[in-house]
Amino acid sequence: MLSLAGRLIDVGGFRLHIHCAGVGAPTVVFDAALGASSISWALVQPAVARVTRACAYDRAGFGWSDAGPMPRTAGRIVSELHELLHRASEPPPYVLVGHSFGGLVMRIFAQRYRNETAGVVLVDPAHPEDWVRPAPKEQHQIDRGARLCRHGAVAARLGFARLVGTLVAIGALAPARGLVKLISRGGLGRTDEAILAPIWKLPPEARRPLKHFWTQPKFFEALGSQIESICITSAEVLDASAAGYRDLPLVTISSTDPGEYRLRQQDALARLSTRGRHIVASNSSHWVPLDEPGIVVEAIVEMVERLRRT
Repeated sequence: MLSLAGRLIDVGGFRLHIHCAGVGAPTVVFDAALGASSISWALVQPAVARVTRACAYDRAGFGWSDAGPMPRTAGRIVSELHELLHRASEPPPYVLVGHSFGGLVMRIFAQRYRNETAGVVLVDPAHPEDWVRPAPKEQHQIDRGARLCRHGAVAARLGFARLVGTLVAIGALAPARGLVKLISRGGLGRTDEAILAPIWKLPPEARRPLKHFWTQPKFFEALGSQIESICITSAEVLDASAAGYRDLPLVTISSTDPGEYRLRQQDALARLSTRGRHIVASNSSHWVPLDEPGIVVEAIVEMVERLRRT
């Protein structure tokens, strides 16, 4: 049976969830995508835990974690993660693994706590250059995402989100989509469903808690704040990355066929370290940890083994 739930640790007035497995150093720490939780690492963490200590956690408001203070900027999240690792007695050095939005968090962590960071693996990470001064198209995405989260929080408080989850669970997808359309005032379409992850790729025991997670007001409030604060978060990342990563081992993984613009961004990110490299997944959407978990595991394990040798 796949183990997912871990410990709830008080980090100063609220609790964060962390699930660790395996033994050895360095400790691998996972942070998930924008709307995801520790469960999105269900196909990666067990394989890494066979090699070394591996810890996946939930940001405040997500998964099993309590709601946390606002706004939910990456800088605040990094401070909370560092406190969590300290209070959970999970000592450095750390190999930091971040997917999408989680990549922004891990980039700041690597600079702020450089002496505790052994390496970084970024899985199709978000790029702060796109969001620090958003063009009209990107600003529309921010405004729309924040608005939908406000609708979602209201629906969760009224119990509608739980009803949607029940309809999905019994396979009544058409009524579920109709209710979602009503709740979001027509703002949420089928193309938006993938923001939460292609959950059918997860094992059944990993899917069960998601119905609860995605129907809580704290989830929509935290997600909405992360979206609304993305410009601040991006500025924090760029400020932290200004000096580069020197000789810190760094791997960045792209989804398949990301386009020339994204490839150039990923190459530039890898060049921020003298030991950086860029990998392109062969058959992955943005959700590389679920589409090709093996390529993520391989990059992490290779980094761990090299660090042990040196």
